[in-house]
Amino acid sequence: MLGLASTRPLWSTSFRGCSKAVLSSRPFQRSLTTRPAKPAFFFPSHRFHPFFAPSFRSFSSAAFAQAGTSAPRASAPTQRAIPKSLPNWLLGCSALVFGILVVGGLTRLTESGLSIVEWNLVTGIRPPITQAEWDEEWEKYKVSPEGVLMNSKIEMSEFKKIFYMEWAHRIGGRMLGLTFAIPAVYYMARYRLPRGLPTRLVALGLGIGAQGVIGWYMVKSGLEQEIIDTKGVPRVSQYRLAAHLSAALALYIGMLSTALSLRRDLKAPQINLNSAPLRRFKGLAHLAGAMVFLTAVSGAFVAGLDAGLVYNEFPTMGGKIVPDADELFDKRYAKSDADLWWRNIFENPVTAQFDHRLFATTTFGVLLSLPLIARVPSLRKVLPRATRRITDLTAVAAVSQVTLGITTLLYLVPIPLAAMHQAGSVVLLTCLTALGVSLRRPRAAVQLAKKL
Repeated sequence: MLGLASTRPLWSTSFRGCSKAVLSSRPFQRSLTTRPAKPAFFFPSHRFHPFFAPSFRSFSSAAFAQAGTSAPRASAPTQRAIPKSLPNWLLGCSALVFGILVVGGLTRLTESGLSIVEWNLVTGIRPPITQAEWDEEWEKYKVSPEGVLMNSKIEMSEFKKIFYMEWAHRIGGRMLGLTFAIPAVYYMARYRLPRGLPTRLVALGLGIGAQGVIGWYMVKSGLEQEIIDTKGVPRVSQYRLAAHLSAALALYIGMLSTALSLRRDLKAPQINLNSAPLRRFKGLAHLAGAMVFLTAVSGAFVAGLDAGLVYNEFPTMGGKIVPDADELFDKRYAKSDADLWWRNIFENPVTAQFDHRLFATTTFGVLLSLPLIARVPSLRKVLPRATRRITDLTAVAAVSQVTLGITTLLYLVPIPLAAMHQAGSVVLLTCLTALGVSLRRPRAAVQLAKKL
């Protein structure tokens, strides 16, 4: 019985009627080999079948039958893999979102967000260059609510400053879209990613697009003609501002948690999550993250209503820890008795500042408890060392954030301090995201995956 390693050519016994030139051709030789272990470029999840394979299928079966051997089995499907560059790419996108958040805060603080009165996705990439183009943009701004009611005597040099600030914020969003979309398509086409990861990448990409739409929807609220007719304050809706910030923070957390989780999957550390103290601590970490998120969103209402300029003292408000009920629930902000509570919570500057103080104080206490609880003996012996370090960093970030918040309030919201205060909230979310990932069990399927 002849094996595959026999020196006697297969075609001499099985394909006497076939041309030797055809049977010894390279395509036929490749049809007897197994599929490469690494996936083919762009279509890794599909086996490559040349157009000539069907014509030789019966011949190859007959050849092995004549030789007394069985045809070699195809190799096992390519294992799901995580390219080592993928987490680093997501970390870079997360850093870009962080920068956009900081620039967005500066745009709000410098009152530059309404300087560009149109949203041109493609043509808006290039700023005005010639004097005629600048004059055109300036004339559009002069008839906007902010140009009519606040900056009617603004000079061209001042207009350029606020224009470039808003333009930089918008360009950052476009850069994020390209930086994310192109590599995401490549990774999904080139590799067999773990289950759920392609869906998450698509969701993050859609989130970037939705964030741009929400941003313009927010800006549009400050360009309505009704503001000029009623001689109101030309500013964006605090509801839309909070939605814009919430979407940006959710996008940042999604990117960062995905990147850190993938890096953790590549290292595949072993953690005993069956410990009851560890599970309780994980729940507390998630609660702390949710509280930081809500505190940051309440800060958006403070910024949207300019509530930071109401009571510039701490810890009291008008000499009292809790302002009077008539001041917190002012009937002037309600259209009826039914909406007295919620309209004051979201539209009364005094109530917005009080709520932000209440959220911040409560969250601060929870964050300070994390490193203390992590040192409890029953938890310390099962808690990873990296997790304990993150709890310490979280407490330091919390102290810095509260200090910045109080200082910003006492000094009447100076732009540098206010920008650092907003960036501090993102730093806190970064710490808590890393804390949650450090307590996450790596996926079993990914632990067995081939690391490229």
